[in-house]
Amino acid sequence: MISRREKEIQELRQAIIDQSWKIIQEEGWQSLSIRKIADAINYSVPVIYKHFENKEAIVEYFSKEGFKKLAVSLHIAQINALSNTEQVEEIALAYWKFASENTQYYRIMFGLGIPACETINSNDEMKASSSLMLDAINNVLKQYENEQVDRHLKLKTFWSMLHGFIAIDLLSNHEITQSPPPTVIDAVDGFIYTLKKKK
Repeated sequence: MISRREKEIQELRQAIIDQSWKIIQEEGWQSLSIRKIADAINYSVPVIYKHFENKEAIVEYFSKEGFKKLAVSLHIAQINALSNTEQVEEIALAYWKFASENTQYYRIMFGLGIPACETINSNDEMKASSSLMLDAINNVLKQYENEQVDRHLKLKTFWSMLHGFIAIDLLSNHEITQSPPPTVIDAVDGFIYTLKKKK
């Protein structure tokens, strides 16, 4: 059983998280600041720093939460697919759907573009999503005995392709459409073709 003091600490941390998310949803993650959070919950700035080192630590918290949610979506897509190629298709669709339904999370997660390999490998939440995509790609390569292909290069291509289309949608519409446009489906089909084809 936790003490009253511990409960108060947990409640304050949650209040910081809740208020931060409110600011992000209303103004965007770039507008987040420790001062804004402190003013909104009626605490001093030093109190916020006891829970989060800086604004970047709060953004990182939401980025990790986003990648956790993305991994769950991709995993469900993978287990529901009926074939190896369908795994890649379903993961692409689930990725798009996640970005459409969790756009503020997506903006935070990819505020600086696609994370580098070193960043992914040092972050369990990112690694989970990355591994699911890599597994799906690898399964197609194995099925078509095309294992000489650089699978990590294919992963980067796949991820960059999806992210690129989403970024275009955000720039064009300021939001992500619920269903991916035909260009995305065409690009995914073309990508799967490269996994099947031996050089």
